[in-house]
Amino acid sequence: MFEPREKQSQAFRDTAQGLGAMQRDGQRFVAPIGQTEGSRAVEAWFLGPKGENGDMLERFVVDAIRDQVHWRRNFHPDDPVQISERVRRDPRYLEATDLFQDAYQDLIAALKKSIPWFSMRYQGHMTADPCMPAVVGYIAALLYNPNNVAFAGSPATTELERHVGDDLCKMLGYKVTSRADRPDIEPWGHLACGGTVANIEAMWSARNLKFYPIALKQALTSDQRLEAGRFIDIEAIDGGPSRRLIDLDLWALLNLRVDAVLDLPDRLKSEYGIDQDRLYDAVAPFTIGAMGVLDFARRFLGDLRAGPAVCVPATCHYSFNKAAGLLGVGAGNMIKIPVDEDARQDIDHLEAMLEKRLADRAPVISVVGVMGSTEETAVDPLQKIVALREKFRERGMEFTIHADAAWGGYHACLLGPHYRGALGAEPPLDDPAPQIGLSNYVETQFRALPDADSITVDPHKSGYAPYPGGALCYRNGAMRFQVLYQAPVLGEQGEDVALGVYGVEGSKPGAAAAATYLAHRVIGTDQNGYGRILGAAMFSCKMLYAHLLTRYGDPDGPIHFVPLPRLPAERKRNPDPAEIEEERRRIRERLVNKPIHEIVANEEDLAFLREIGPDENVLTYAFNFRRADGSLNPDLETANAFNRAIFEPLSPRPDKEVSAYRFMVSSTDLTLDPYGARFMNAYKKRLLQREDAPGDTVMVLRSVVLDPWLAEFHGDGSFLKVIEKELGNAIHEALRKVDPKAPRPLSSPP
Repeated sequence: MFEPREKQSQAFRDTAQGLGAMQRDGQRFVAPIGQTEGSRAVEAWFLGPKGENGDMLERFVVDAIRDQVHWRRNFHPDDPVQISERVRRDPRYLEATDLFQDAYQDLIAALKKSIPWFSMRYQGHMTADPCMPAVVGYIAALLYNPNNVAFAGSPATTELERHVGDDLCKMLGYKVTSRADRPDIEPWGHLACGGTVANIEAMWSARNLKFYPIALKQALTSDQRLEAGRFIDIEAIDGGPSRRLIDLDLWALLNLRVDAVLDLPDRLKSEYGIDQDRLYDAVAPFTIGAMGVLDFARRFLGDLRAGPAVCVPATCHYSFNKAAGLLGVGAGNMIKIPVDEDARQDIDHLEAMLEKRLADRAPVISVVGVMGSTEETAVDPLQKIVALREKFRERGMEFTIHADAAWGGYHACLLGPHYRGALGAEPPLDDPAPQIGLSNYVETQFRALPDADSITVDPHKSGYAPYPGGALCYRNGAMRFQVLYQAPVLGEQGEDVALGVYGVEGSKPGAAAAATYLAHRVIGTDQNGYGRILGAAMFSCKMLYAHLLTRYGDPDGPIHFVPLPRLPAERKRNPDPAEIEEERRRIRERLVNKPIHEIVANEEDLAFLREIGPDENVLTYAFNFRRADGSLNPDLETANAFNRAIFEPLSPRPDKEVSAYRFMVSSTDLTLDPYGARFMNAYKKRLLQREDAPGDTVMVLRSVVLDPWLAEFHGDGSFLKVIEKELGNAIHEALRKVDPKAPRPLSSPP
């Protein structure tokens, strides 16, 4: 549905004169996030692996409870007290409190089976120990139980979500200006329960946008109330002369520029005087949302040779499969593009697919680029995807670009003019957690984010916020009106600033907005804020890569370590073995066998470290072994069995206490479909040192590094040594199970 902007209140569009200027009890609402500098000490942002900041968290939480009680007592203080002292002495009351206490203690005991996200020994999934500002913000707002579906139920947290949406847009590179001086195109963002819902909404809005010109043409030609608008013209996507919208054929209607389509309702009002309520009522019956996919296709899409499609990389999240089913696009039209040797979307294959779609006059709804894939943390070549769209625009094809940065979005905090690589702009604390920036390739892709039409980003992932906390940002905020559905209750008392009218969700916790707001305001979405946390996590992840490659990367050693990320020399078209060996030597001598503080102080070492290892802070890898005769195991199933044996003692099970695990990782399977032969053949060759190995599935291990202190120096070394030792023990035991006669590796680091 396309809701005209006039149906939205001025308060919703103008922070300066609306929500941002509202008063309550003589006090202004909280300030926008950007008006504060944030803080600088990572150590003050977390409870700590050993609960070191427990007193601070306790103080904040107790204060939140006391403030809630104070607020209730002072809200019409003459109202009667319901729970009197007499009631509190009643046997039934005491029985109820005893039951409460017993049940609570049972719950506390049961929760001890939870995963220790806070521990440096945990590298399993994309879940971090939430930062204290987010935890405190969530608890404080939870006591008020706001529902951000409607302003009437969440006047405070609706404003907070607006600030968070703006801040996320700024962080990702969208230009946010004052709403008092609104430009033609203004970005807009809002929170969702997670990346799955955000990705579904992005595909939903893109699908509706693709078909909106068809519905508008039908309304213009059939509804006398819109007669004046029949003369509206629109620019041709290929740079040709503008033509009347009602004169365009089906292919042209399906390939109009995004911004030109989104501007049509405002143009019809300003140029032809068509009231937007009238426009909405006339167009709505012809939209795909109103007619349904089948009837819409029968009536308007009969000339198409193939259904509209979405192009996604093989590494895409399963949420896109859900979107295909929910939106009627169909799994067969969710075209998965194979990846290259580094698990990044194969841009040549994408271009070939677009060429085929163009030749067949088969429309493309959207092309998705992943900015940090779930299993491999690979960053797709977004810059080249943007360039491809410009190339195909010149030939008459249009599609939106969606960036799935659910995991990687906050890594944009590592960009900026003040970032200096190892350290932030201000002197750090003593013995700081070392930090590092993005590789040149990844930085280039992140600088292309402002060209994406929509971006998914999850505060509850790399934003270190509690669940649920996802988000979707639009480059052109008008795109949100494509997925606007308003229930009567949401607009009662004249309030139409409800965020719940957009997207998939209705009810959603205002506490999530408060959590993200406070985290952003305290930490800051820049190099000195989240950049410090993620810079430290990136440093640790790349150093883990360096340690494992040094220990198990010897091609002639008993254990063969094969990380998914290749060395820079291995990525060249014709790799030089001597250059590869030189890079291995450099990793060993300049990174692993060198004190951390010397690495941090050496710009040349830091520059090299940035270019090795994974695109972001997830390391995917597999092991192989040499048999008793000294030859490398050539069988893929045996290699998979070896990695399963390594993984088994490192993965929590329901029948075992979590405290019994000394180290935890996760695993996944890489398969020929959908990854493609290019990736699979190259990885199997690296793992087995043979090109013809049968098998279509490789089991790999995965270390998710979110802890900012993993590489920090502690007396006799960093915690990386502990991780290396525990993984070595698991390898030793796995080798004993799979091939007892094979040469024994060292069970602990030398």
